[in-house]
Order: sequence, then C-alpha cells, then structure tokens
Amino acid sequence: MRSVAILSMLSRAIEARDPYTRGHSTRVTALAELVALRLGWGEDRLAPLRVGGRLHDIGKLALPDAVLRKEGRLEDDELAQIQEHPKVGAKLIRRIGTLRGAIPYVLYHHERWDGTGYPSGKAGKEIPIEARVLAVADAFDAMTSDRPYRRALTHDEALAEVERCSGTQFDPEIARIFLELFGAAEELRMAANS
Repeated sequence: MRSVAILSMLSRAIEARDPYTRGHSTRVTALAELVALRLGWGEDRLAPLRVGGRLHDIGKLALPDAVLRKEGRLEDDELAQIQEHPKVGAKLIRRIGTLRGAIPYVLYHHERWDGTGYPSGKAGKEIPIEARVLAVADAFDAMTSDRPYRRALTHDEALAEVERCSGTQFDPEIARIFLELFGAAEELRMAANS
C-alpha cells in the first residue's frame, strides 16, 4: 500500500472516532504549513509536516469512546489516558518507515514552551520546531471548533488566547508569525470588501 493511501486511511480513521474533530487534522496541517512557509521551509520539511499534521492525533485511536467523546470535565484518570495519545501515536507510526518523519509532530505537539506540557515536559527549544509550529495551529483549530465539553471561540477570541499564551504555551516567535499571518489575512479581507 502506498504511503499516501496509508496516510489517507489513517486520517479518516482518526476523524471517524470523533465527529467533533472532523476536518481538524486537515485544517491544522494547512495552518501549520502557512507558518512553515513564513519560516522559509522548503519541500523537504513541508512533506513531513503534511504527514505529521494529518496524523498528529493518531494515538487517539487507542482511547475509549467514553473518554474521547465525554461531555464535561475529565476525571484525573481520563486526563491521564488522553495525555498518553502522543506516545501511543508515535509508537504506531514508528513502525511504518515512510511515516517516521512525522514523529516530532505526533509525539511533541502537546509540549508547552514553559515545560508544563506532555508527554515529556520539554521546554523552549528542547521541543522540536516541528511540534512548536504544529502546537499553535492545533490549539487554534481546537479553540475555534465546537467540542463536546464547550462551544467554539470566535477567531478573534482564539487569536487573543494565542497572544496571551505566547511565551507560556507557545513559542513566542511561532505565535508572533501565526498572529501576523491572521492579521495580514484580515487586512486582505477588509481591503477586498472596501
């Protein structure tokens, strides 16, 4: 089976488990790619990003539905299960040679700039740049999507949250680029409407 077919099949499997995340990995990948392009990444770095973005939540395939789709606050043991999905996902794709370039995205996308993330508590530049790029895109899309436990934020509310969490949750440089990209897009929309 070709790697594109594997990627497509795995991506659909992830989203089939949780209807609230339908389209999430595609949107996250597109947002992360915009940041990566601004960073000057070439095709050699964009190709693994496209795979990693699509598969970043693959470890959620191992979660019970009761945890994955739970409305309301998670209990401590349920949160611990959720926090295992990056390690489970990395273990799954490590077995497929053509997908190994996606491991930094899958394993580290929930690490935080201040070191309070998971699964390993990496901080700052210890976190691979791939994961730092994906983390902002992932969080933004999660914030702007309805979830079983809360309603979506508006784009403006989510952008304010990205700005607020710059330097704690997010790499400040990546957050700045993300915010600039949205600012430029807003300026273009306003110019087109005038």
